[in-house]
Amino acid sequence: MYDVIVVGARVGGASTAMLLSKAGHKVLLLDRATFPGGKAAATNLVHPPGILRLKNWGLLGELTATGCPPIHEYGLKSGPAELMARLPSVDGVGEAYSPDRAELDRILLEAAVAAGAEFREGFSLRELLRDEDGTVTGVRGESADRVTAVEHARLVVGADGSNSTVARLVGAEKYATRPVLNKSHWSYWEGIPHDGRVRTYRHAGKHTFTWPTHDGLTIVGVALPVGDFKAGSEEERDRTVISAFAEVDPERAQLLRETKRADKWLTGAVPNFLRRSHGPGWALVGDAGYTRDPITASGITYGLRGAELLADAVDSGLSGRTPMPEALARYERLRDEMVTGHYRYTCDHAVIANHTREEIAFIRAMSRSPSHGRDMVGMFATMVDPARFYSARNIHALLDHLEPGGGPGWKLRFVRWLARGVPRHVRPAARLADRLIAENLGPMGEYLLAPPGHVVRAA
Repeated sequence: MYDVIVVGARVGGASTAMLLSKAGHKVLLLDRATFPGGKAAATNLVHPPGILRLKNWGLLGELTATGCPPIHEYGLKSGPAELMARLPSVDGVGEAYSPDRAELDRILLEAAVAAGAEFREGFSLRELLRDEDGTVTGVRGESADRVTAVEHARLVVGADGSNSTVARLVGAEKYATRPVLNKSHWSYWEGIPHDGRVRTYRHAGKHTFTWPTHDGLTIVGVALPVGDFKAGSEEERDRTVISAFAEVDPERAQLLRETKRADKWLTGAVPNFLRRSHGPGWALVGDAGYTRDPITASGITYGLRGAELLADAVDSGLSGRTPMPEALARYERLRDEMVTGHYRYTCDHAVIANHTREEIAFIRAMSRSPSHGRDMVGMFATMVDPARFYSARNIHALLDHLEPGGGPGWKLRFVRWLARGVPRHVRPAARLADRLIAENLGPMGEYLLAPPGHVVRAA
């Protein structure tokens, strides 16, 4: 009899198993893959909040020992607007890393086993066991050689990805759903010098991206609206990606032509949803409970953060400090509060709509304001709540950094006058300015118009 069975031994599952084992609980960790095989396809990026967890768990040294370079700046270029800013820090951690997923998985799995978790690979879940009240009490599955195994536990955790078998077997419903919003090609390039920067571009319905990763390689890719995406041969994808870079960064495109791709092209297309993530005897973590478009590269970061939230809740329930149903309900509530703003931001970003003239003027203003530029890249990195960034106070302050003269266009010059030039006691003028700005911010405009203290939920 185990305290917890965790199904899925990658980022979310291995982290949950490690933390619960460190807390003194008896944990069985299962995965259908045989490690180190079955490497997950990912863009690898771990934002500073995820790196902070690895540091706190004593694992960051192992990651840096692999030679993976730190990343200190994120940037966005759209038309004539170009922003590159240093990442903000969270508890002293202000760098990201893009490690080899096989290495990251190994580090977390070995940490879980070292903490006391029992690990079984090559195990395929077939059924969840239940008592007469319907509470999940264990698992039935098969080993790689088709031997049936039955194990019991006080809680079963599904950490088995967006197509979670645990979620399917318990009937965990999805909410705040959005369809696949784009499809992407990405691969690894060799020969590109590392400079510690994430570069993203938005132009003509394309989102291109590049950043340094492991073994001297650089991730290079493009996301396209679903209707514009064509698979093609490896060589055709080379041309598609390089030509997309040529439209926004000719020097980068030339660098790609002078170097070479070091691996096959990977393709990604991900639906967006949150799932109900707890019930009698079960819980979900990582992509099993929350999946979003990879355009903001936040999956690993949220996998680590979600594991910490769940482990705290489960430890409280198992130790008797809190009834387990109450502890798991709190976990789901905190998880949703953690992700909901960034989920909206990610879905808005993933549509790959071209920026309006007003949005470009705002990006240029951010490049002129160090605090806004830092917070903008911090929002991409899951560190700054979109509700705070798009608050009236913050956007009004950004208006002070618009280019002088006619550069921002008549509309934003008028908005700036309404928000900053009209006497402060004339509240209708400021609210009119907010409505005019919000019209040009897409779904993010809802934050600007929300009453103080109102929580804008995931759409």
